[in-house]
Amino acid sequence: METTADPVHTLLELRRQGRLAAEYPTVRALLAEADATATTATSTATARTAHVGRILAGLDPAEVLIAHPGTPTLTVAVLGHGTVGPLVAPLTGELARHGILLRPYVASFNSWVFELSDPGSALYAADPDLTLCLLDPAVVFDEVPLPWRPEDVAGALDAKVELITALAARFAATARGILVLNTLPLPRRWTHQLIDHQSRARLGALWREANARLLRLGEENSSVVVLDLDPLLAEGVPVTDPRLDVYAKAHLSEPLLAAYAREAGHLARHLAGLTSKVLALDLDQTVWGGVLGDDGPEGVEAGGTQRGEAFRAFQRVVKQLGSQGVLLAAVSKNDREPVLTVLREHPEMTLREADFVRVTADWRPKPAGLTDLAETLNLGTSAFVFVDDSPFERGLVRRELPEVAVVAVGEEPALHVERLLADGWFDVRRLTGEDHRRTELYRGEVARSDFLQGFASLADYLNELDVRVRLRPLAGEELPRVSQLTLRTNQFNLTTRRLQPAEVAAFAAAEGSGVLTVRSADRFGDNGLVGAVFLAREGEALRIDNFLLSCRVFSRGIEQAVLSAVLNLAARSGLREVTGHYRPGPRNGTVRDLLPRYGFAPADEPARPDGVLAFRHDLGTELPPPGHLRLDAELAGLLEGHPDA
Repeated sequence: METTADPVHTLLELRRQGRLAAEYPTVRALLAEADATATTATSTATARTAHVGRILAGLDPAEVLIAHPGTPTLTVAVLGHGTVGPLVAPLTGELARHGILLRPYVASFNSWVFELSDPGSALYAADPDLTLCLLDPAVVFDEVPLPWRPEDVAGALDAKVELITALAARFAATARGILVLNTLPLPRRWTHQLIDHQSRARLGALWREANARLLRLGEENSSVVVLDLDPLLAEGVPVTDPRLDVYAKAHLSEPLLAAYAREAGHLARHLAGLTSKVLALDLDQTVWGGVLGDDGPEGVEAGGTQRGEAFRAFQRVVKQLGSQGVLLAAVSKNDREPVLTVLREHPEMTLREADFVRVTADWRPKPAGLTDLAETLNLGTSAFVFVDDSPFERGLVRRELPEVAVVAVGEEPALHVERLLADGWFDVRRLTGEDHRRTELYRGEVARSDFLQGFASLADYLNELDVRVRLRPLAGEELPRVSQLTLRTNQFNLTTRRLQPAEVAAFAAAEGSGVLTVRSADRFGDNGLVGAVFLAREGEALRIDNFLLSCRVFSRGIEQAVLSAVLNLAARSGLREVTGHYRPGPRNGTVRDLLPRYGFAPADEPARPDGVLAFRHDLGTELPPPGHLRLDAELAGLLEGHPDA
């Protein structure tokens, strides 16, 4: 049976004992368990997390990093028209829920225009990863005369949207991080000051048109994300607390700030490289109604009945997620053939075998199935979200694989969708072409894994795999994918630097710098753009600023082929050495010895407290590409900068 720890009580006790910094990782585990076992609404979970945030708010981030130096840390700035300090507590809790440490910068009251417009402001000096600019109704109505008509509001809205657009452009030209804006809620207290319905309708139309313009800013400016508050308000979250609105100038309610912080936490998780990739689903009573082993295929419910329609709705949502690059997998305690028969032949089934990258049906414990699936896909189990109706199975997975996100669904299938979507486990800033092909690409990875089983040695397998590697300087249309690699690649990521598209473009455009893209293919098909190398000249040295490779193509010699090309480029350019660093992160231990493995020696540099290791290659020895692959490298002009990238 599952037991729910009370995170608030536990953390208060840790604070009393002075052990909060030392036990910081337990926050994630405590909140994950509370979320996974709770049957209450999301609003209750956000309130609990906000309470946890208030307990953690007094922590010094430096103390946490001394105790846990690998903790992902984000600097987040909070500013707005009114009082914005109350956002810090729920934001602290939400980031801690994902294992992230918050370094907050809180702007002074109503300083948002100055902070965003002045490149010398304290905001830009803080160099935030995320800048949360809270927009509220008062930012408009404070500019409206008395008495007022809808046309007066229209003028104020136009002026504010134009101002926000200009400030966003200044931010994009000045800062490296992401500016988060939000749509403007319209409370009843304003609409019902107009006593005729025609004027109310006019105001509503003008307000929604302004919000549409704000939402499009995210399409026009790659440094901007706009959070739509309407879905949160539709769930019954109040816009304001009248007393705090008037007395404290806190124009958005605490429940709305808590819900906003939850959405911002999903974005923070993405920026920290913690986005989940695999949705692993139990089948009986989760994907379909009934127990296949007891009820037989004819007893499986997936449509046609009231209960069956609830499972059909859940399957439709899962299929929608899969269409956007989320890898779907089934992990079921069942005999395999009956499961495949249902997925292939059941007339009411929405999800079919082809929708899953892998269907695991056997009688082993669920953690074993998840671990095997992770090995097959060449992914860490931390990339998994597991959904099951069984408290026993969920508890077992949380105990054996605490890094897996566990989603609890219960006996009421109509609530499955709400529970699955309560967290943005798979949220990304934007989709790329690879995202839409991801299931196909990983299904090829499963085929490769199965193909490997037929060979006595890895060398024989690689010789038959027919690996082809293509290296080219970064092209403009590849910017989103390369940025995505920096944000989502954790295992093969030499320095764990996370870059937005604009930052990738700036690096590629700088004189003496360049970004090399890596594409691969083999007998099973095209793998797409699977890696990138960031290079920069420093005097007579070529510096590897970062090297990333998708986990889909590990252990095929591609990394050796890439480094071979980089060393040859340096030699042809008349340089004396190639340098590089390894910066440890929570999950990139696999590349700690990457550079020394291919002839790089430790550099003569003082030891660093952050664990960064420096290496150099004097170009005295050649590094040929592996004999089993074909390398096509055209690197002319790579280090000349690409202003049009």
